[in-house]
Order: sequence, then C-alpha cells, then structure tokens
Amino acid sequence: MSVLLEQPASLVAYRPNKPTAMVVVADPRVRSTVTRHLWALGVRDVIEASSVAEARPRIGNPRDICVADVHLPDGSGLTLLSETRAAGWPNGLALSAADDIGAVRNALAGGVKGYVVTGTRTNIGLPTRPGAAPLGAARLHRRPPGAPSHPGGYRELSGREVEVLRLVAEGQSNKAIGVSMGLSALTVKSHLARIARKLGTGDRAGMVAVALRTGIIH
Repeated sequence: MSVLLEQPASLVAYRPNKPTAMVVVADPRVRSTVTRHLWALGVRDVIEASSVAEARPRIGNPRDICVADVHLPDGSGLTLLSETRAAGWPNGLALSAADDIGAVRNALAGGVKGYVVTGTRTNIGLPTRPGAAPLGAARLHRRPPGAPSHPGGYRELSGREVEVLRLVAEGQSNKAIGVSMGLSALTVKSHLARIARKLGTGDRAGMVAVALRTGIIH
C-alpha cells in the first residue's frame, strides 16, 4: 500500500476543534475501517455513504475531507471528488484496491490531495496521527512540509532510471520494459529497486505518483 499526500499535516488536522469528513465506499468493511482510522486521526464527525447517489445530496454542505473509492457501484469516485472540490471541500482522498497507474494520474491531475492503493479491500492503513507511522504494514509516503515540489526534493535519478520510470508510467511490465531498453527483466527489477529507495516508495503506482508530482516525468 502507498499513500501520497501533497499536504499531509493539513489533510485532516488543520482544523483543531472538530474536523469533519465523508467516507464514500461501497464495501461496508472497508468503509468502517476508514472511518475508524479517521477517528484515530482526530476526526469527530464522519458521515458515510455507499454510492455516488447517496453522497451527492450531501455535497452542498462542505466538510474538511472526502474519502472516496475510485470505483463505486454507480459511478466514479474521482468524479465525485471533483464535485466536492468544486463545492468548496478543501481536501479529497481517493481510495483504490487496484494498483491502477492510470487512475493515479487522473486523480493527481484532478487535484486530489492523496491517493491510497490498498492492494486488497480489507488492508487499509492510515496514520494514527499527523506525522505518526501508519497502522499495520502500510507505508506512508509524504513530502515534508516546505519541501520543494521538484526532483531536487528526492535523490537524483539517472537517465536510465527515469526512462524505466517513464515506461512504468505507461503501464509496461518489467519484461516489456526490458525489451524496449535492451535489458533483462532482472536488470529492470534492479533499476526499480534503486528508484524505490530514492523516491521512498516501493510500489509502482507510488513511484509514478511521486514522479508526476515532482516533475521527474510528465
């Protein structure tokens, strides 16, 4: 799992009195888990919805954050997050069980503040408080407050590493990347391991998200 937050300190904690949230997830187990983690973060007023239709009537009353599953039974969670943002909601967090690089691109390009790739419908993790380690086996990848939004904020990638990352962003497998670059799949895997160490995230969607945010790839 990876979480990329543009402004982690302000995502749920910027209002000290009583942060509010809406969680829009079809799976009741996941919805309940996300709500519990929001409570652990200090949110004290959480409303829940299981579909776009159920959530839309509530958009007119902005809350501090909306957490929405990318794939809802009656529509796109990204569309819903766009609607909440247009209605004045300051923060949006997209949730997905799939390591969907295209969805990561769309979410970040659309202004979503964070993207969570869970890997499974029940393995959800969020930090227990701002700046704390996440729950369970999840990893939290943050840009430190005030850090530059360009590649200088991370260890510099080599030209070959950037090319590997660009092909990952296009959805190519290690084998396909190796064919394109004249490398073995094992060599590609080694490049990805170095990229992961430099960017601070070990999964493909997380690496692409960081690279897009920092301008390493476009």
